[in-house]
Parts: sequence; structure tokens; C-alpha cells
Amino acid sequence: MFSRGLWGYLPANILQGLIGFATLMVFTRVLTPEAYGIYALTFGVSSLAQTAFFTWIEASMARFYPAHARDDTEAPVLYGTLYRLFIGVALLFGAVCITGLVLWPAHTPSAHALKTAIALGLGSVVARSLAKLVQEQRKSEGRVAMAAMIDMSQTVGAFVIGVGCALAGVGGASPVLGGGLIALFLLPFIVREDWGRAIRGRFERAQAVQFAYYGFPVSASLILTLALYTADRFLIAHFLNDAEAGAYHAGFSLASRILDVLFIWFGAAGAPAMVHALENGGEAALKATARHQLRTIAFVLFPAVGGLVMVAPSLGGLLIGEGLRDQALGVTPLIALGALFSGLNTYYFLQAFTLARKTRLLVAAMSVPAISNIGLNLALIPVMGLQGAALASAISFGLGLAASWGLGLNTLRLPVPLTDLAKTAACVLVMMAVLAVMPRWGGIAELAAKSLTGMAIYGALAWLLDLNDMRAPTLAIINRLRAKVFARATS
Repeated sequence: MFSRGLWGYLPANILQGLIGFATLMVFTRVLTPEAYGIYALTFGVSSLAQTAFFTWIEASMARFYPAHARDDTEAPVLYGTLYRLFIGVALLFGAVCITGLVLWPAHTPSAHALKTAIALGLGSVVARSLAKLVQEQRKSEGRVAMAAMIDMSQTVGAFVIGVGCALAGVGGASPVLGGGLIALFLLPFIVREDWGRAIRGRFERAQAVQFAYYGFPVSASLILTLALYTADRFLIAHFLNDAEAGAYHAGFSLASRILDVLFIWFGAAGAPAMVHALENGGEAALKATARHQLRTIAFVLFPAVGGLVMVAPSLGGLLIGEGLRDQALGVTPLIALGALFSGLNTYYFLQAFTLARKTRLLVAAMSVPAISNIGLNLALIPVMGLQGAALASAISFGLGLAASWGLGLNTLRLPVPLTDLAKTAACVLVMMAVLAVMPRWGGIAELAAKSLTGMAIYGALAWLLDLNDMRAPTLAIINRLRAKVFARATS
């Protein structure tokens, strides 16, 4: 299931990466540095609101659908309960948002612009959450093509509509508003099946309590994760200014976007695969699946981080607007390292708690990096500026990974193949050393030369060390191609 999911979600994640670059390239040029900073803050607030109110429902769908669908694929209790809960939460969410916006004073033009942007961002949350709920069900059921289609439609639509909004003068809310509008457009086409199941389903209070008991800690842990991703922007805006926050967000987007797309790709295929392995084969099957997943993640992500650090100056010159570029590139290496720690934690080590249904431990695990991140930012930003924020991010994500691994030892111990990870890291360090001595001349030429050189060096070393058992399947592919060429030549 994991391998099938990887190939099925590959087009969607390639598209996400391309649109991520396009988003960075376009919005850092179309928006002013101040407006881009408002976008960073708006994105953080709307993501926090969605996580606080709706993510626990999405997480329950992802975790419990396989069990509820064993006897009836329509899962009447699951659908009837979760969708009625969604409606109730949406009404509560609307009331809270309206009250908060009415009470929020905005006496200056910049404060009014931020308030307007956040209002538009919050207005898009319900539609985005409902689309996410549908997508989580498709993933959990193994309907890879449909889940990927939803993802690709939202990715492209959000970018196109967001650019249109920015050109129309909407300002910093444009990218977030684009995501809400495309979700609203897609819902009539993707949610009909689910609404039918929900109407035919039935609400059970005991199940609602179980979903809440499982899902609330998931939401709480993700809120702490978002605090890691957003608190530094607010602290930068407080200690420095909105433009500095925009520059930091641009650097964060450059450093983490590729890695986030790759981790989301592995997570989309990996999380359902681990749930199915545990439900159908027990812990032995789970550990075999988990080991394979971690080795595969390291095989792809370790060189991605190393390569990104080495090509960041040339890549940033192409993607980031001149007004934000220099400061953004200064924080790229540390943010890339932190993004690697964060991804490994989120998409592997924290899975132990969701699989074991001990989601309260998610909160304990994520409290460590969240608290340390705020403390380090308060200490380092006034002294080191944006570099201090980036250093705080890397350290806190590393502490979070260590905390999750330690707590997982007594919960559901997932394997950590240290020898394989060390060999992979050694190959990446050699690749980075070679790229470091190559001349810098900038532009696409440098980016292409270093990218191809890095891939060649890492590929050769990986072949020699047989990383991730790549040699046998690679030889099989080569032999098949050789046989086809020979057959055509002799026919």
C-alpha cells in the first residue's frame, strides 16, 4: 500500500512543489514586503483556526475509517457522527470569529489591513476544512487517484485565484483567500457522496466522545506545531517589523517548501499504510512497514536538504523578489535543517502515538519544541535578528524530535535503522563537500550544474553502498531495458 500510494501521489506532490515555487516567485514580486508580511501572519492565523476547530474531525476520519468500514464501506456511524459534529463546530467557529473581529480595534492603516486580511482568511476556513475531510476519507479508503485529484485541483486553483486577487488589490490575504474560494468551488463536485452517507448515517454520542478523546490531542499537538511555524513571525514583527517578517517567511518558504512537499508525499502514502499494517497484521507488520518507510524517507530527504543548502543562493535569486532576497537567503540553511527535523518528527516519530491511540502524548511531545521555540526566539531575535529566529527554529525542532523518540520508546516503539541513516548522511556530506568547491556564477546555469552534479555524486555513492537496497531493483530495470533493446535490434 505504501509503494502504491507513493506512485499515486507523486504527480500531486510534483505539482505542489512547482506551485510552491511559483507562489514564492510571484507573490514576493506582486506584493510589497509589508503585504507579504501580512500574508505570513494571515496564513498563520487561519491555519491555527482551522487546526483548533476542525483538524480533530479530519484526524478521526483518517484513523477510524478502516475499522468502521470493515462491515460496511459507507461507515454509517462514522459518517453520521463526524458530519453532524462538523456542522456544529462550523456554527461555533463562525460565532467566535465574528465576535473576535467585532471586538478587535484597528486604529492604524496597517492594523486595519491586517484585520481585513485575517477576516478574509478566516472566512475561507470552513470550505477548506470540509474539502480536507473528504480528502482524508479518500486517502484512508485507499482511493489514491481521487485524493490526488482533489489535492491537485486545490493547489492549482488556489494559486490562480490568489494571483488574481493580488492583482485586483486584495493584498496580503490573496493567497489564503484563493485557497478558500477554490475549495468552495470544488465542494459541490467532491462532497456529494459524503453528504449522502452522512444523511443516511446516524449520530452516536459514545462514538462522538471517542472521536473527541482521540482527536482533541491531535489538534492540540498540531496547534503547538503551528506555534513553532508562526510564533516567530509575530515575534519578528514585534521586535523588528512586518517587512522583516515577510523576508523571514520568504526564506522559510524557500527552505521548507521542497521538504514539506516531499514529507507530505510520504505522509499521504505512509500514514494509511501504517494504519492498515497495524490493523491487519499487528505490530510485526507495522514495524516492517515503518522501517521501510523511514529508510525511504532518509534516502530521498537527506540529499534534498543537503542539495537545497548548496543551491539556495542561485535558486533564491530566481524565486525571491529583490526586496526580500538577501535577508531570506541568510536564514535558509538553518531553516532547512529545522524542516528536516520537523518532517521526521511529524511523519514518523509522532505516528507512534496516533497508531497506539495515545494521542495525549502528542501534546506532551510537541510541548517541548513549542515552549523552547518561544523562549529561544525571545532570547535570540533581539540579539541576532532573523538569524536568531532561524537558529531557534532548528534547535527547537531538534529537541522536539528527541522528545518524541524518547516518549515513543514506552508507547509503540517504531524502528530506527541507525546504520542505514548514517550511511545515507555520509553520502550527503560527500556530495555537499564537492558542491562547496564548485565556482559560483549564479542563475539557472549554476543551479542546473550543481543539481546534476549533486544527483550524480549521490547516486553513485548510493549505488556503491546499496542504500535502501536500491541495487537489485535498479539492475532488474536495466536488464529489462537491455533485453527490450536487444529484442528490437534482432527482430
